[in-house]
Amino acid sequence: QVELAESGGGTAQAGHSLRLSCVFYGRTFSNYVIGWFRQAPGKERELVAEITSGGSTSEADSVKGRFTISRDHLGNTVYLQMNSLKPEDTAVYYCAAKHISTPIYDNWGQGTQVTVSS
Repeated sequence: QVELAESGGGTAQAGHSLRLSCVFYGRTFSNYVIGWFRQAPGKERELVAEITSGGSTSEADSVKGRFTISRDHLGNTVYLQMNSLKPEDTAVYYCAAKHISTPIYDNWGQGTQVTVSS
């Protein structure tokens, strides 16, 4: 069973940075694609960024050039470095995992709140 533990959320001023961490437990880390999602109040959850086992990444247009996703195979950890934060980045951020053989993210962390003040 996969377990995901996020940390690093908090409050930041616009223009500042935060880094989120997601530690992966329970299965072989290299067999999973990891994604960061976010959900703002009243909005649908959206995919922010994802990274494959081989290190290929993709980011949403809204965060491209500001957010960077990376993974550390030694520590079974995925990071989301968030720079130049904007108030519209305020949301609960979730780490999620999907096995390389499946198209759907079916393992989720508990979420961590990110609040950006103007």
